[in-house]
Amino acid sequence: MTLPSPRRLFFAVATAEAITWTLLLIGMFLKYVTETTELGVRIGGMLHGIVFIAYVLVSIIVWTDRRWDTRTGLITLATAIPPLATLWTERWLDRSGHLTNQWRLTGEQEAPSLPERVVGTALRRPGLAAVGLVCAVAVLTGVALLVGPPVPTS
Repeated sequence: MTLPSPRRLFFAVATAEAITWTLLLIGMFLKYVTETTELGVRIGGMLHGIVFIAYVLVSIIVWTDRRWDTRTGLITLATAIPPLATLWTERWLDRSGHLTNQWRLTGEQEAPSLPERVVGTALRRPGLAAVGLVCAVAVLTGVALLVGPPVPTS
């Protein structure tokens, strides 16, 4: 299994996050404005929740690998909340040199911090890391479903 570059991986999840936001917004329009169906919210909401979690995890991985400063990392995470802002974030990170075509932590060098050691180990085993990422998304999605929606259901 070949590992996508930080630039390519971040672009993919940022775009998917924006697409699922769009699906959720369409679903909300159908539910609340036209009052025709809530199916769009159920499907779009679930898809968006899953991709949102993936975006956050990938952002943390790239943040760790690229050694972003705290401000850059927090902006990247915060822009997952407003609709379609991840597209702007991806362009900003790419233009400012925060996204590259090479992973820093794929070599055998000793990573100084625990997060860097974890990310470096995962990057050197991309198949196992992909399974771990899918499992983490599934577990976090399950926790979110158990906790329930952010507003009370009527």
